[in-house]
Amino acid sequence: MKKWRGLLRFWYLPLLSFYAMEAVHEAGHVLFARLSGGAVRKVVLLPWELSRTELAVNPHPLFVAWGGVVCGVLLPLLLWLVFRRATCAHILRFFAGFCLVANGIYLGFGAFLRAGDCRELLMYGTPFFLLPLLGFPAAAAGFALWNGLGKRFGRTGGQ
Repeated sequence: MKKWRGLLRFWYLPLLSFYAMEAVHEAGHVLFARLSGGAVRKVVLLPWELSRTELAVNPHPLFVAWGGVVCGVLLPLLLWLVFRRATCAHILRFFAGFCLVANGIYLGFGAFLRAGDCRELLMYGTPFFLLPLLGFPAAAAGFALWNGLGKRFGRTGGQ
């Protein structure tokens, strides 16, 4: 039974982290849109689609486009730092690392693919080099946060 709990944890935590990461990322777009005088038409957070925020009014598209990745990285990190002494800190650390890896890879490779937010970031004036320059180190920082977490989740080397 213990083996099954470990296997379930292996699958449900990354899956929940993915949906939570999308929610935090889109919340960043919503926040930055509202801060800049924009109006949100719709936020799509469905398991079978990639998330997106559709705006009715967007007076500052570059600012709003950066909002997703900025909040998508900083909010989970802040959450983990505030609660790093709590018993659930390892879960928050995993989530912060997940968000860094996901948003970092999204920025780093998205620059080359000109996909999603990266297309908008480039279209509205972000220099190309800045996306991989920020993205890949963010992903590396996420992997660094994951380092050593196996012990907290009941896994040790060699198993």
